[in-house]
Amino acid sequence: MTNIVILNNEAHRKLRVHAQPSLDLGDNQRFVAVVISEFPALALHYPILFSKDADTGQFYCGVMLGFDVGENLFIEAQCDENLYRPLNLQRGPFYTSGDDLGIDLDNPRVTAAGEQALFGEANEPSLYLQSVMGLMRELKPGLERTKVFINTLMELKLIEPLTIKSHFDDGSQRELTGLYTVNREALAGLNDAAVLDLFRRGYLQLIYLQRASLNHVATLAQKKNRRFLPQLPRRSGVG
Repeated sequence: MTNIVILNNEAHRKLRVHAQPSLDLGDNQRFVAVVISEFPALALHYPILFSKDADTGQFYCGVMLGFDVGENLFIEAQCDENLYRPLNLQRGPFYTSGDDLGIDLDNPRVTAAGEQALFGEANEPSLYLQSVMGLMRELKPGLERTKVFINTLMELKLIEPLTIKSHFDDGSQRELTGLYTVNREALAGLNDAAVLDLFRRGYLQLIYLQRASLNHVATLAQKKNRRFLPQLPRRSGVG
């Protein structure tokens, strides 16, 4: 259940939010929707793929964070190493409502124990809230630009299904379906005019970033494998 209201500096001046990465507060996702403006930062660490919305059947872009439901293998790095965190995780309990910023009062991140205040002593937006407003300004138009990008790929018949099969050191295996990527052969077969159009619109770079990011699937599997390693006993005493 949600209880989304328009944020108001009078009614909500005492609200606080827990903004740090937390599996218990919404970061327990193995696949998170992203927008194309995030690709340069995402491609450094995450596999970028396409999937279909279960309700609408429409394609969207996302990053793979794990292999199992509720698994985010990057959570420690996002907490400790300031690893780039997708905007849809950064936004926490906030939503856009027209030109206004909304907040879900029933979201568990909205708590009196939260480390981030939303408003200052003079009821002005805190630095944290200003950062949220900035990322929401990026996220909202980013959704439309991402939709146009995907539609362009579909028109050129560049999207193909991809099945990810991984075997792990504990003897288990995973087969992930419902994922899609850009078809390299179809891309290479485009005529010069189509390739030039993709280049001028910045889409060619996005395609190369998406394709290159698939190398991170193997790294992600290694992250999961490390969780199967036996815990070594800690040494005691002073060294």
